[in-house]
Amino acid sequence: MQFKLKYILLLLIVSISINSTAQKSKRQVLEARRVQLQKDQIYINALLSNTIRTEKNVLNQLNDLKAKIKTRQELIKAIENESKELSNEIYTNQLEINKNKRALEALKKDYGEMIYSSYKSKSQNSRIMFLLSSENFFQGYKRFQYMKQYTAFRKKQGDEIHKKTSELQALTDSLQVKKDQKKALLDIQKQEHSVIEKEKKEQEALLAKVKKKENTYKKQIKQFQKEESRVASQIDKLIRAAIAASNKKSGATKTTTTSKSATSFALTPAAKELNSKFKLNKGKLDWPVERGYVSTFYGKQPHPIVKTTTIQSNGVRITTEKGSKARAVFDGTVLAVQVTSGNKKAVLIQHGNYITVYKNLENTFVKSGDNVKTKQEIGTIFTDKITGKTILGFEFWNNTHKENPRPWIYKM
Repeated sequence: MQFKLKYILLLLIVSISINSTAQKSKRQVLEARRVQLQKDQIYINALLSNTIRTEKNVLNQLNDLKAKIKTRQELIKAIENESKELSNEIYTNQLEINKNKRALEALKKDYGEMIYSSYKSKSQNSRIMFLLSSENFFQGYKRFQYMKQYTAFRKKQGDEIHKKTSELQALTDSLQVKKDQKKALLDIQKQEHSVIEKEKKEQEALLAKVKKKENTYKKQIKQFQKEESRVASQIDKLIRAAIAASNKKSGATKTTTTSKSATSFALTPAAKELNSKFKLNKGKLDWPVERGYVSTFYGKQPHPIVKTTTIQSNGVRITTEKGSKARAVFDGTVLAVQVTSGNKKAVLIQHGNYITVYKNLENTFVKSGDNVKTKQEIGTIFTDKITGKTILGFEFWNNTHKENPRPWIYKM
């Protein structure tokens, strides 16, 4: 009976331990995610708080609010997930406490019966008589060994009760800690909900302003799109010229502009190796800035504020802090440094058949033909004097075809 009880208890402890470890691991992941989101929120709020409030800047204000609200919503969701996991842990802990209480009661009962049995025959005379009544020496020896084992088992049972009592107390303390953690999370969640409601009201007021002057803002957006198309056309011409030069240098046969040789680089063995390494790093490439967040994603999409207007983004726009530097996402060679409107610069870096483009630079630290390394600074990102925004335009080209940079950059 005693062996069976111990076996059941051992299985129970192992089962609880495995389950508890798995839950703890999951919550640690959720907690890390929540902490990172809180850091991101502080950083994004710091970036956006620098915006100069002017009538001309209403679209930026709305975009800022949208980014803030999105980050706050992600944080609230992360808190909800972590809180649910804590609730599961609290429930599991309570089950463990209940099971430990039952196990402790069973141990105490078993121990009590053993003490009572021992008490009835505890006198020294009874023990001596028990030994002397042995039929032979071998039986006496066996009885002596039994008495020793019985005494040791009593001590072990006592130690086990003490251990179980300590475990029960630790679980009870842990349960209280988890309850306190959950309360703290719910308090943060409540604060975030309060702030988000305030931001949504501010957003509604700004949207009303935009609606009154929607045509004006449409013209601003159209002008911006026109400039984007012009720069994209220039980049396309630069890439095609570089492809033609590479084909000529390699001695490729002249063909029509629709042939493969006219739309892809003739690569040297070293360039082929670099191209292969670049492809293998898809999804792991470094960000083109040290810190920042994507404020506009790639592709055709409704304008984030003026929903009646569609915009075409040839890459992503990354909002960062004033004075930030653009960095090469991978080893490569500077294909060209292009001057755009307002005397701003764009740097094109070739990585075999792939080209990464870094736009809206105030100045550059590289020139055409330079070899660059991963994370090498290539220029200072321009800060708009009116909006106070520092935004890097980042594009990704596969020969003459534009691609979405997001699948290539780590956690973009």
